[in-house]
Amino acid sequence: MKLRIALLAATAMALPLAAQAQPVTGLYIGAGAGINFMQSQSHSRLAGDYSDFFTANARTHQREGFAALGSVGYGFGNGLRAEIEGSWRENKITSVRGAGIFAGPGQGGGRSSTYAAMLNALYDFNNVSPFVVPYVGAGVGYAWQKFHNLHAFQDGNEFCPGTNQSSVCSNGTAGNFAWQLIAGAAFPIAAMPGLSLTAEYRFFSAISGSSIHVNAVCSEVGEFNCGKSSRVGAQYNHSILLGARYEFNKAPMAVMAQPAAPIPPGRSFLVFFDWDKFNLTDRARAVIRDAAATSKSVQHTRLEVNGYADTSGTPRYNMPLSMKRAQTVAAELVRNGVARNEIVIKAFGDTVLLVPTGPGVREPQNRRVEIIIR
Repeated sequence: MKLRIALLAATAMALPLAAQAQPVTGLYIGAGAGINFMQSQSHSRLAGDYSDFFTANARTHQREGFAALGSVGYGFGNGLRAEIEGSWRENKITSVRGAGIFAGPGQGGGRSSTYAAMLNALYDFNNVSPFVVPYVGAGVGYAWQKFHNLHAFQDGNEFCPGTNQSSVCSNGTAGNFAWQLIAGAAFPIAAMPGLSLTAEYRFFSAISGSSIHVNAVCSEVGEFNCGKSSRVGAQYNHSILLGARYEFNKAPMAVMAQPAAPIPPGRSFLVFFDWDKFNLTDRARAVIRDAAATSKSVQHTRLEVNGYADTSGTPRYNMPLSMKRAQTVAAELVRNGVARNEIVIKAFGDTVLLVPTGPGVREPQNRRVEIIIR
């Protein structure tokens, strides 16, 4: 509950600083940190194979720990992103249970560190809101799990090796393939173009199969079974992270515009939108392709991309909506080969209507973006 309240508070604080979201295009970097919850993990033959006492499986139980990651990625301007990520997770082992004579709560401990290199594919839902961009993703890679003083013991003794009671100790690293699922949201910051805050959940798993070295297994007759190994089971992690992302190749900065004076002559193209939407239809993409092709065939100084809305929403809502429409068209122009520095984006909201209407009217021709080639 406390975590949920903290996330809601962070979101509320970020809203006044929010910039109008636009597709990620080009190189970006990101980082995040937060809480990691690791499920209990199995260990086959943790205590070696000397006798029936030492062939039972065990499970390690962890308390909540920490997670951190860094990434370098590339956005393709259409919602798709690809990135390389390095991550670290750390959890304290609170008990080892079920390992034959080592069973029992509290009889064991240690620490687990997991390092991973992942390749992720993500998709941004750019048409949900002008102020926030939800995203989902998945990744595959390789993980290394290092155990620090993983130990189990009987009768309250944890002297290993050399104890006169039965116990097992291990320090080792297990490596195997890993995968993850990602769900999050990005909040662009107006004061720093290209910067976004992020909040996300990750389900991370490393598959089973690797083994770690068992340093010693001890009993009343002394040390034996040294050099045996334990097969490490799959690990499952739930990570909640807050972070930041910076885009190096952000789209041209949009300008909130006041009602404009009559526009001087120029070649223009109109792109229309569905009600309360800023995603592109197939027809809209065809118009933008024509505009991009025309700009390459004629001499020009710039392309003006002006966004508009009808009067069905409030002026406060319509202004960022019209900006988002203009940014979406600008990103599509760039995807069709128009240089970024040739584009100027402006947003007019419902202040300049193609078809004059009263307030609260859904007029399709007023939901538009005009591309003007100067």
